[in-house]
Amino acid sequence: MRTLLIGGTGFLGTHLARALLAAGHEVSALSRRGAGPLAGVRYLAGDAARGQGIEAVRDADAVVYLAGIIREGEQTYEAVHVRGVRRVLEAMATAGVRRIVHVSALGARPDAPSRYHTSKAEGEALVQASRFEWTIFRPSLIFGEGDGFFGGVLRDLVRLPLPFVPLVGGGGYPFRPVWAGDVAAATLQALERPRTAGRRYDLVGPREYRYRELVEAVARALGSRKPLLPLPVAFFAVLARLPGAPFTRDQLLMLLEGNTADPGPLLADFELEHRPLEAELPRILGVR
Repeated sequence: MRTLLIGGTGFLGTHLARALLAAGHEVSALSRRGAGPLAGVRYLAGDAARGQGIEAVRDADAVVYLAGIIREGEQTYEAVHVRGVRRVLEAMATAGVRRIVHVSALGARPDAPSRYHTSKAEGEALVQASRFEWTIFRPSLIFGEGDGFFGGVLRDLVRLPLPFVPLVGGGGYPFRPVWAGDVAAATLQALERPRTAGRRYDLVGPREYRYRELVEAVARALGSRKPLLPLPVAFFAVLARLPGAPFTRDQLLMLLEGNTADPGPLLADFELEHRPLEAELPRILGVR
């Protein structure tokens, strides 16, 4: 199968491209970066939101839309999560390509408090309204080698030069993180299983954690014995408004909401390793 990845040079795209190559797919990856780390992948420069490079759809049997941003800057949520999806669907209609797997986000819905989630919901709606053979995945936090949350945000939080680890509020926000290898496996299986078309799946891991437990797990893996100190949510809300803040208001809203789901429907249709977070943390954090 000739598979085109939209946004295929980042963390998740690299994991997926590796799995597709191993399964014998011909893999192309379109991104603004235009270059990537894997031999065997045809990397293409382009911006789907601007319609640049999406003529590559003509050479594909299936498309996987992975493009996403967690915070706005030069790119916006509307451009990446909505306009890019619309442009790709239009290109698919012109090229006669029927199969698309769309990677959205758990918690996406029109009435969500964060603009990230409302924009993801708009992208989902476009895919569902199309006449294509679509499958939508809604992952929780994705962990794996090269991820920016466990191996970036939480690691840096624990390593702050403070006698404690700051905790947002009480830290009781629920998450069910999923391994990048399982996300890649589910996407590969969806492409090869027509019965998954027209279905939307919550992509979650084997265990639910509270945010506090995620911070504690990273601290343990790093050998830190600093205590966790809950700080008022209002403090972080003010901090998010400051120039150069390490997180945005949208990211804070998503943290406070958490996201979790029942893995039952996912596991009924896919064979996954369902690897737990603790099995990957040493590799993610660069410790043994």
